[in-house]
Amino acid sequence: MSAQERVRAVLEHRFAQRAIIFVIVVNAITIGCETSAYLMEQIGGLLHAVDRIALTVFIVELAARLFAYRKSFFTDPWNWFDTVIVAIALIPASGPTSVLRALRILRALRLVSAVPSMRRVVSALLAAVPGMASIIGLLVLMIYIAAVIATKLFGDIVPERFDDLPRSLFTLFQIMTGDDWGNMAQEVMQDKPWAWLFFIVYILMSTFVALNLFIAVVVNAMNDTEPSMAESRTQAELEEMKQELAAVNAKLDQLLMREPTGSR
Repeated sequence: MSAQERVRAVLEHRFAQRAIIFVIVVNAITIGCETSAYLMEQIGGLLHAVDRIALTVFIVELAARLFAYRKSFFTDPWNWFDTVIVAIALIPASGPTSVLRALRILRALRLVSAVPSMRRVVSALLAAVPGMASIIGLLVLMIYIAAVIATKLFGDIVPERFDDLPRSLFTLFQIMTGDDWGNMAQEVMQDKPWAWLFFIVYILMSTFVALNLFIAVVVNAMNDTEPSMAESRTQAELEEMKQELAAVNAKLDQLLMREPTGSR
């Protein structure tokens, strides 16, 4: 076995993958602890040391993957993702780029590439982007139509919320999120008691219908994604069992065909 194959075997070993996940989790916790002035005063040196060790582990792991996979390393988008995340951590802590040091917490996103189930979810979300874009377009159209109607109907009643189209768009977006929509409706209903019908129809169309459409598109995309390793292994075992049963049935058929000849 060559050195490249040995490194690849180590990287693909379950223990190595779990060790990387452990380092990612510990590093995310230490970066969060750095936001506490008390903890920095007490164990700031330890937190910085853990951060440097974790960064070293990530760099060594990326270098090992580059050595093990060579050109195929650059064909995997997850490798590019990990490389960008680690590169952000190498930004100097002083100078004009010091603000970007806050992005070190993005290292926690490496869990997405390290955990297969998370990778599958993200892949499904990316696959659902075209369908989600259509739903977003439909939602924007609905909000725009509702904003024009609300501006015409309620602009004189509640000008601070529906005075013009931009303000109505913001107000309706706020209502779509469920933020204080009851009080807004009450303000309008003081002059127009039937206004509750507009708000209920708008909320049903913009929130419940659009949300269910989003969920349906994502679930459909997850069903269409490639199966996980466990599912692939189970499918392979089932196929092997089918082949064995077919072989047994073939032997039984041969024995049954020979039985009358032997009796003669």
